Amino acid sequence: MARAMLEYTKTVLNKVSFDATLFCREVQKAVTRLLPYEIEELKIYIHSLVLQNPELDRCLIYLKP
Repeated sequence: MARAMLEYTKTVLNKVSFDATLFCREVQKAVTRLLPYEIEELKIYIHSLVLQNPELDRCLIYLKP
């Protein structure tokens, strides 16, 4: 079940990646809902999205411990 939440989160982030504000809001939600090891996987995924859309880099602050 937890793995499904990570995949759902990735899907949502991909869909809202056109808008940095929405993206940041979804990242904040994901950090509160996912398990610590899933957050580590999510960081890798978000870094790959940031390479494609550099304006999303301001959302990386929500991934810091």
